[in-house]
Amino acid sequence: MDIQHLKIFISVYKNRGFSKAAVELHLSQPTISEHIKNLEFELGCKLFDRVGRTIIPTREAGIIYPKALQIIEDLEKLREELSHAGSNIKGQLILGASTIPGTYILPVMASEFKKLYPEVSFEIIIEDSRKITDMVLNYDLILGAVGAEMEPGKINYLPFIEDELILAAGEKVIPKNTISVKGLKDVPFILREEGSGTLKTMERFLNKKGIDIGELNVVAVLGSTDSVKQAIKSGLGASILSRIAIKDELTCGALKEIRIRGLKMKRSFYLITHKKRALPNPYNAFYNYLKDSKR
Repeated sequence: MDIQHLKIFISVYKNRGFSKAAVELHLSQPTISEHIKNLEFELGCKLFDRVGRTIIPTREAGIIYPKALQIIEDLEKLREELSHAGSNIKGQLILGASTIPGTYILPVMASEFKKLYPEVSFEIIIEDSRKITDMVLNYDLILGAVGAEMEPGKINYLPFIEDELILAAGEKVIPKNTISVKGLKDVPFILREEGSGTLKTMERFLNKKGIDIGELNVVAVLGSTDSVKQAIKSGLGASILSRIAIKDELTCGALKEIRIRGLKMKRSFYLITHKKRALPNPYNAFYNYLKDSKR
C-alpha cells in the first residue's frame, strides 16, 4: 500500500475536506482526490461520501483511520531508529592497502579516527597494489588504498595522499648527488616485485624518458619496501622508492637522495572502492575522514 495514500487519507479525514487537506499537504485538490480514489480502489471500499461541498467519512474510513495513524507512526519510529543506527560509528573496519599506505599512512590515520570514534577497531591487510585491487574487485574488501590505478573501469579511485618517487642509495654505490636518466643503466638496481604500485609508476616515468626497465642492471627483486631499504643500507644497490617510506632514513643520513636530472616522479595514493558496492556507514565515515584529510 502506498504510504502517500495513507498520509493524504489521514489529512482528509482529520480536516473533513479535500481543500483543507490540499492546503496542509501543499498539494493540488485534484491530486488529493486522485490519491483517495486510488486508495479506495486498493481497499475495495468507499471512504468518503460527498454531500454537496462537504464530505462524510464512511464506517470503513473510521475503521481505517486509527490503523493508518499507527502505520505512519511506526514508519517514523523505524526511520528514526535507522537514522540513529546509521550515525553510530562502531565495529571492525577491514582495510586493504599496498605497502606504503598500509605501513606509513593508514595506521596513523586510523589512530586519529579512533580518537573520534572509540568503538571502532581496524585490521589492515597489506599486499601489493594488484592484489588489493583484485580483492576489491572480487568483493573480498570494501575499502582499499593503493599506489596505482589498475582498473579504472570497475573501481572508483580517489587521490588522497601525494607522494614522490626518488632514487635512494648509499654513499659507496652512488657517490654523486645527481645522475642523468641514461646513467641509471649503470647503477646496480634493486626493484620491487611485479604487482607493486611503486614498480608500475616507476616503469611509466622511465618509459616516457625512453628507458625500458629491462635495460637496468637489476641485482635483486624484493617483495617489500623494508627489504629494499635494508638491501640499500647493506650496499647491494640503489632503488627508486617512495619519499614517504624513507623519510626517516633520509633525515638521519642512513640513505641519501640522488636527484635524477630532468625527471620528477610525482604520484598519488588512491582510496579505492567497487563502483557497484555501497559503503557501510563506518567505512563511509572513515572514507570521508581520509578524503577530508588530504595532504
